[in-house]
Amino acid sequence: MKKDVFSMLPALWLLPAVGLAAAPVLASEFYLSEAVHGGVGLIQTPTARMQTDGSFRFNYTDNEEYRFWSASLQLFPWMESTIRYTDVRTQLYSPFPGFSGDQTLKDKGIDAKFRLLKEDYWWPELSVGFRDFGGTGFFESEFVAASKRFGPFDLHLGMGWGYLGTAGNTRNPFCDVRESFCQRPRGYSGQGGKIDYQRFFKGPASLYGGIEYQTPWQPLRLKLEYEGNDYSRDRAGEMRQDSRWNIGAVYRWKDLDLTANYQRGNTFGFGFSYGLNFHSIRQMKIDPPLRQVPESQHITMDTIDRMQFSAMLQREAGFVVTEITLTEDVITVAGYQLQYNDQLVATERVARVLAAELPRSIAEYRIVEIEGPHPMVETRVNAADFIAAVTHQSLRVDVPSTFTRLDPVASGAYIDNRRASSINYGLETFWLQSFGSPEVFFMYQGGVMASAGYSFTPRLSLQSTAKVTLLENFDKFNFKVDAQESTVPRVRTYVREYVTRSKVTMENLYLGWQANPAANWYMQAYSGYLESMYGGVGGEVLFRPVDSNLALGFDINWVKQRSFENDFDFRDYSVVTGHANIYWQPDFFDDVLLTFNVGRFLAGDDGVKVDFSRRFQSGIVVGAHAAITNMSSADYGEGSFTKGFYVSIPFDLFSLRSARGKGMIPWVPIARDGGQPLNRPVNLIDITERRSRFGG
Repeated sequence: MKKDVFSMLPALWLLPAVGLAAAPVLASEFYLSEAVHGGVGLIQTPTARMQTDGSFRFNYTDNEEYRFWSASLQLFPWMESTIRYTDVRTQLYSPFPGFSGDQTLKDKGIDAKFRLLKEDYWWPELSVGFRDFGGTGFFESEFVAASKRFGPFDLHLGMGWGYLGTAGNTRNPFCDVRESFCQRPRGYSGQGGKIDYQRFFKGPASLYGGIEYQTPWQPLRLKLEYEGNDYSRDRAGEMRQDSRWNIGAVYRWKDLDLTANYQRGNTFGFGFSYGLNFHSIRQMKIDPPLRQVPESQHITMDTIDRMQFSAMLQREAGFVVTEITLTEDVITVAGYQLQYNDQLVATERVARVLAAELPRSIAEYRIVEIEGPHPMVETRVNAADFIAAVTHQSLRVDVPSTFTRLDPVASGAYIDNRRASSINYGLETFWLQSFGSPEVFFMYQGGVMASAGYSFTPRLSLQSTAKVTLLENFDKFNFKVDAQESTVPRVRTYVREYVTRSKVTMENLYLGWQANPAANWYMQAYSGYLESMYGGVGGEVLFRPVDSNLALGFDINWVKQRSFENDFDFRDYSVVTGHANIYWQPDFFDDVLLTFNVGRFLAGDDGVKVDFSRRFQSGIVVGAHAAITNMSSADYGEGSFTKGFYVSIPFDLFSLRSARGKGMIPWVPIARDGGQPLNRPVNLIDITERRSRFGG
């Protein structure tokens, strides 16, 4: 009987024939909402729909057996990604109280959905997706979904496998291709954390679908859904299902969605979802107004007060001048950009001050930006074209087209004459966190880093950082394999001992040397206490041309494990670690950086760490990384290999004045000892980021 009812769902596509599409609905009147598991969907089932590029939503949903926390990001216009934690209220984390106490079972999951076809007048939106595809597979599913909008109605039809297809209300079409698709392998491989490709689209399949109705009252949206899961093999235990029809409502207030639903004919659920867009998020600014450039200028260089001129550049453009040189009709200003992240904005502000204060006899402005001890990039500005653009004398020339970026060493326009020693100091906050440990779901450490240093020359300095912990709960972490025989050195899992020994610790103390020996080449050497867990000696070389989509580097280090009993002693363990490093910005992906670190990690395991990151227009960077080495998943333990995610947020989003700098929010599901790199105190790719448009 249930299959007969469900067989009526394809008829939903015929609804416009009875007049439901008579009145078109503007795109601005429609909004998309999240499903229970996260990602755009109905209630339990995903749809083909996608949010706009850069959309981010944090979701929480609750019903009798489960609580879901999820975060969904529209990483590209055609790709939706979701990470999720599930709290299974009916199960304990483990049957051993000494291991996990009375904590309920927690599980992490990752989803991805890809758009194959965008909706048009005749064709529906078509997407394929993978739910919980890496891990223990609580809700592991694959699906193909189609969505079509008719007036205030949005119709959805899909086919699911795995969790979405356990009812088996239709034949798996892939069985006709190969018989092996008729059976789905049970369980998951290794220690979890891997993608089980051999399970994709195998086993029972189910059709599912539903309809969303945008009510005349704009904040309210109603949902009706028929799902293909029969809940007979749920991790919460077999759950009674009185109906496969679910109903729900979504109420939107500004960027907040409030949801309520009735599932399986017997269970109420509720939740909320908050959204923003990583492209468009902005903070109101009270920066100095852009300097207005007069169309004509009647001054000479002799009348310019250089001290006052430098003060204007710092006040109006955030540019601290270290040197000004004049050669015939070219002026070169070198210094540090301290305020503006966006390189086009920073350059235009400097050039506007130059154009307003300098005589028209100056044909070219050369702006050399310094970072640390190195001249990073020289921007040459055609003065006549720039003035014509900013004064609107020419509509054929825009401001960016008047800029040319070069390597300062290669151009020969800048000669570093700095010799003086200096003292530096700073204060910044830090935050470390870990989710999903057996002892407690959320572990954290937060506080401040107080740094100080002395530069003997611009290239040679002594640096130190003290770490002051203000709040943490890592004392609850208790790695449980101390008594087990293992070939894996404990290179990172003594974290409890390091973190909880003292509220004030020495993070690092080292002597560092850096040089820029030739155009596009950078190098450094360092020795001392390099990070919280390791000290030693090392060096790095980097080749990074200005605005190139490719940079290459190499680092080599000999390090010894620091004692967790005090700040100065060492343990017996030492290792040589190093990597060949490739940094690539592919032409076919906007604002994407791929990093490959190939070499030896701290535990002596060899392999590659891959990092993917995307930069959005607001300056927010979202990334994911994974380290695949020759350490077996059995030796590594739960999770099989090191992986994690992070969000880098510019301080500019929190300040009323434009500001440089950024903070990192990491998420490492399970950290073990394989695939762990040395946290070097300085990375050349970071201090040279202004040479790439990816960095600002």
